[in-house]
Amino acid sequence: MRKIYWYISSYIRRHGWVFLASIIGTIVFFSILLPFFLKNITLKKQHYIAVVGQHTLSNLPTIIKQQLSSGLTSIRSDSSPQAMLAEKWILEDDNQQYRFVLKKGIFWQDGKELVPEDVYYNFTDVTIVTTPNDVIFKLPEAFAPFPVAVSESILRSTVEKHFLLPSTTRLIGIGQYEMLDYKMLGNYLKELRIDGPDERYIYRFYSTEDAAVLAFKKGEVDVLLDLASCHDLCDWPNLEVVEDLDYDSYLALFFNNADPQLTKNIRQAMSYALEKNYGQARANSPFNPNSWAYLEGGKDYQKDWTRAIERLIDEMPREPLNFELTTTTIFQEEAKMMKEELDNFSQEAIRVCQQSSDVEDKKLCDNLAINLQIKINNFPDTNNFQLLLIGQSIPIDPDQYFMWHSTQATNFTHYKNTRIDSLLERGRQTIDVEERRSIYQEFQQFLLEDPPAVFLRYLDRFSIAR
Repeated sequence: MRKIYWYISSYIRRHGWVFLASIIGTIVFFSILLPFFLKNITLKKQHYIAVVGQHTLSNLPTIIKQQLSSGLTSIRSDSSPQAMLAEKWILEDDNQQYRFVLKKGIFWQDGKELVPEDVYYNFTDVTIVTTPNDVIFKLPEAFAPFPVAVSESILRSTVEKHFLLPSTTRLIGIGQYEMLDYKMLGNYLKELRIDGPDERYIYRFYSTEDAAVLAFKKGEVDVLLDLASCHDLCDWPNLEVVEDLDYDSYLALFFNNADPQLTKNIRQAMSYALEKNYGQARANSPFNPNSWAYLEGGKDYQKDWTRAIERLIDEMPREPLNFELTTTTIFQEEAKMMKEELDNFSQEAIRVCQQSSDVEDKKLCDNLAINLQIKINNFPDTNNFQLLLIGQSIPIDPDQYFMWHSTQATNFTHYKNTRIDSLLERGRQTIDVEERRSIYQEFQQFLLEDPPAVFLRYLDRFSIAR
């Protein structure tokens, strides 16, 4: 035994550092290097995609959320909800309680079966109760759009611990695509990688479209999605440029309805004065034309200078109509065309006014000239404007309470109309689909009679790939 001890002691003194280094190297290889190579070396086709905007793991773009998981419901092409992870839903307690019955045999990507306790949505004023099979949402009052609200994909968050490295958060979804890893730049995502059965998606995040386009030119990404314009890439060779009409967003000239100069007559006059030859892209209202609640044949304010001048003369302005129009670089050329068109209209309005026998004080005719001063700001202040030419997203459900109800801080146009308020309140509390359709079509009719904006066109979206 003593001889064996001497042999071992002698070996350790001479070669112990080799033995120790081998142990440490083995640990490092299997805990750090091997997982790194398994994640990064792949035979799968890889897609490098630019995403515009500042995002976090808790605030992912919809396109990524839908790739990773699903919601209790999904949305049909006409914007109506249908069951997805839920087998069905039931309305209870005077329409203030939604009971969703989960489908059986649905599993998270880590193999855990989906149970009601896993379903979480960050709703305010909503109590969530679970049973072995159901998820129950108790609302303070009836709210018809709720099945649309739970179409958002659900995700589970876990913390993964790594030897000698900081712990990381991992999102787990339901479906074939799963999150591989991510990189942060400060508080926001820099890169997010998602693995599918045959393909890998590497999303890289940029704060602006210009930054994303520059990254495309430098070869950092190969795909640009959902751009407002094709920038200077339309004429590049060997690129696939796809232009689509996005019926879920529109361009409008919004009025600050709190401005005393912007009376109903002047808003109607400007609505009639502007050209709107957009073909299929023409937006007559703030609704998706494919929505089940869309009003066909609503007032469309096609260009009609005769009616526009009638509106102005009917309530002669007592001071010059000088307005500041704020827009972004994307719509700068469109703003210039508006200014030129209103300049031409103003000359005609003054001429008609001077010849009209209904106008006694001809000095007031000069006040019919609509003068626009264009202000370019890529991040317009919606709390400080007179006229605002920007794009606006359309909600999935026809409920537009937050956009137009007079009590809402998100009503940036400061629009006030008691009839509109009443229709919006009824629309979100009425469960019957046909009755809701009637309410929202009446809402569109009255909104267009008292226009808070000139609705122009649905927005073009560009996708570009090598």
